[in-house]
Amino acid sequence: MYNKRIVFLAACLGLLLFGVTLITLGAVVLDLREKFSLDGIAAGTLFSIMPVGILAGSLFFGPVSDRYGYKLLLVFSCLGLCAGFQGIAHAASPDILKGCIFVFGLSGGVVNGATNAVVADITVRGKGASLSLLGVSFGIGALGMPQVLAALRQHYAWNEIVSAVGWLTLAMAVLYAAIKFPPPKHLQGFPLKQSGRMFGDITLLLIGFFLFCQSSFEAIINNWTTTYLTAGDHMEESKALYALSLYIAGFTVMRLLTGSVFRTVSPRHMLIVSLLLMPAGILLLQAGSTFTVSAAGLILLGAGLAGGFPIMLGFVGERYAAHSGTAFSFVLVIALIGNMLVNYMMGLVVQHYGVQHLTTVALAEWLAMLLLCSTIVRRLQ
Repeated sequence: MYNKRIVFLAACLGLLLFGVTLITLGAVVLDLREKFSLDGIAAGTLFSIMPVGILAGSLFFGPVSDRYGYKLLLVFSCLGLCAGFQGIAHAASPDILKGCIFVFGLSGGVVNGATNAVVADITVRGKGASLSLLGVSFGIGALGMPQVLAALRQHYAWNEIVSAVGWLTLAMAVLYAAIKFPPPKHLQGFPLKQSGRMFGDITLLLIGFFLFCQSSFEAIINNWTTTYLTAGDHMEESKALYALSLYIAGFTVMRLLTGSVFRTVSPRHMLIVSLLLMPAGILLLQAGSTFTVSAAGLILLGAGLAGGFPIMLGFVGERYAAHSGTAFSFVLVIALIGNMLVNYMMGLVVQHYGVQHLTTVALAEWLAMLLLCSTIVRRLQ
């Protein structure tokens, strides 16, 4: 038998590591450019490798976790994260660095998917609320890593800090090896037949495309907000970065409230709240002539976006309880493809029409999410 509370806490630690993983490369990219004398194109290549690794990890973890369980998968993925952190800290050449970043992304994608899937498996009621509470740890990791780097840089080199964080992931591997997890769902073979049926499940596909929009919405806000706020000397970069941190804070606090204070509120009602907060945030960001208005818009946007993944993954976990890992892989891969495609398209929009169209793209994404959400809720009822 396994202890649900211990498994949940272990999953939270794993997702915190994933938050650290996502932010680390961006936090040390200037140091890497200086170490290897990389130009802008070469640095951009490093950023493109990471999502490919995460996509591969998201595709891989589901069938493997359904067949073999979560323990070995999480142990090996933590070992992969450790190797990735050490590689980023100590790589001797750009080619070795690229390989380490791929392993880093692959392992992070496995940790992200497996921790969400195991929490869905151990939660009988309120899967969305439990997944929201799990998501708080991701926000802590994403917010914490830049602060740790900033605080310790006065005393240690950047690569020493990254290497030390890597050894923490090794400790996590030991912890996962000692914990009992839910048993495998399929003791023989992979559920290939069931995986094929998922392509014919219209509701699951709609959830996947909702997360396509959700993931890409989060990406364009994370990646383009500082450019949007500083365009035309509208705001100093330091203030723009602080406003972006308030967006992440709003995102994290809303997930905490969803998993605790609003735990008894139905997922459908939480979706309504989310979809009302998002356009309010977009319009404030669009009209923001001051830091206060822009920051308020970003806080509302963060709060509105907080519910999408936990609630929709909760629906998936209820619908495919016997194949939750494979089903999570299915929708997460669609979500990550959206992240990569729309972020690339946003770059084209910025190049040809200007960064002021960030809010235009955001409104279009919101409309698509609204239509998809209403259809999904009707089909689930």
